[in-house]
Amino acid sequence: MCCVRFTISAPYRKEVEAHLKTAQHLGNLRRVKYLLAILAVVDGQSFAQVALVLRVHEKTVATWFSMFCCAGLQDTPRAKPTGRPPKLTPTQQVTLATWIEEGPVKVGFSGACWRSPMIQQLIYERFGVYYNVFYIAQLLKTLGFSFQKAAFVSDHLDEDKRQAWRTTTWPQILRLAKERQALLLFGDEASFPQWGTLTYTWARRGQQPKVKTSGKRKGYKVFGLIEYFTGRLFYQGQEGRLNSATYIAFLKGVLAHTTRPIILIQDGARYHTSAETTAFFAQQTARLQVFQLPTYSPDYNPIEKLWKKIKQQDTHLHYFPTFEALTQKVEQALIKFANIPEEILALCSLPTELAQAA
Repeated sequence: MCCVRFTISAPYRKEVEAHLKTAQHLGNLRRVKYLLAILAVVDGQSFAQVALVLRVHEKTVATWFSMFCCAGLQDTPRAKPTGRPPKLTPTQQVTLATWIEEGPVKVGFSGACWRSPMIQQLIYERFGVYYNVFYIAQLLKTLGFSFQKAAFVSDHLDEDKRQAWRTTTWPQILRLAKERQALLLFGDEASFPQWGTLTYTWARRGQQPKVKTSGKRKGYKVFGLIEYFTGRLFYQGQEGRLNSATYIAFLKGVLAHTTRPIILIQDGARYHTSAETTAFFAQQTARLQVFQLPTYSPDYNPIEKLWKKIKQQDTHLHYFPTFEALTQKVEQALIKFANIPEEILALCSLPTELAQAA
């Protein structure tokens, strides 16, 4: 029998489709093929056409359809396999690892996120080896993979400039700072919103934790500088927008607090490189020397870790009914870190003995 004319009711078809969705979720490839074959035949496809698409024998499709007509939605009919189940060879494992690193799109999937049923299907189609979907995670761990959240990488990232910074610019800056006995300051800014910030926390299963919010679209802005050798913290908070004028005022205050030369390392924020700020730097060349970080390289600026730590410890999941409450909380956190320079030195990956000596 090559082709049949058969119809099922709409409710029963939905039931078949529901079983198909469950089988796909569980990664049961045999049952997925079985249910796909039934739906295709019901839609008017011949056994030969279905067998070609699903990569099975035409007689297998005929047997499946006969079983469906007689027994309905039972377990997928199949003969009990004999012998030890096949496994991937070491060479096949290396090939599979390469495919996973390249991503699902590279091997023909439409989505870009790997899921266990997708990898199960890939192994079965390319190598003819059938793994239970629940074993796929263990297989991937054995191959050196873990299930983790992806991260963005800017398409503006210039790896050549980053390498030049690591191998040439940064050693020169360190040598210059030691020769001049200068303060080596990393600078950046942060904004702490009054409406609050969320993060992960433990809670009862099925009961998402709730945090009140004032909804006020205001934020407390902070300029900050940390000293690489001693862990000293300079900061200045404000309510208004960050711009060249406020940045220059902050730097003037830092210059007034010390008589030592200053080497400043900053990112490419607009008010860091504006004409007004550049003119100020030109006036302060006797005491202030400025270096730019490579573009899109916050990982090279240790003060970024300080902002993250303050938010984790003091502002995440907190409710700030007033702007004054937010300001007080942030200022308390800044004072706390200003009094423990060894914590800041740890962010710079320096030994705590330097902070104790300071």
